[in-house]
Amino acid sequence: MEDFLLKPLVNSIIYSFLGFVILLICYLVLEKLTPENTWKEIVQNKNSALAIIFAAFILGVSFIIGMSIHG
Repeated sequence: MEDFLLKPLVNSIIYSFLGFVILLICYLVLEKLTPENTWKEIVQNKNSALAIIFAAFILGVSFIIGMSIHG
């Protein structure tokens, strides 16, 4: 009975961590591809257009990761 409840919980934690790591890697790759420091541009210069683009990127990659994990 314990294995029936424990296995899905462990799988969920592993896949969540794996998805977070993949998302972080994708963000770092995009950060290297852009000419400016995007975090500085968004926070210090208050560039809302860039913030919207990065939010769309993060949501898009998150959906892809989630669907690939889900099957």
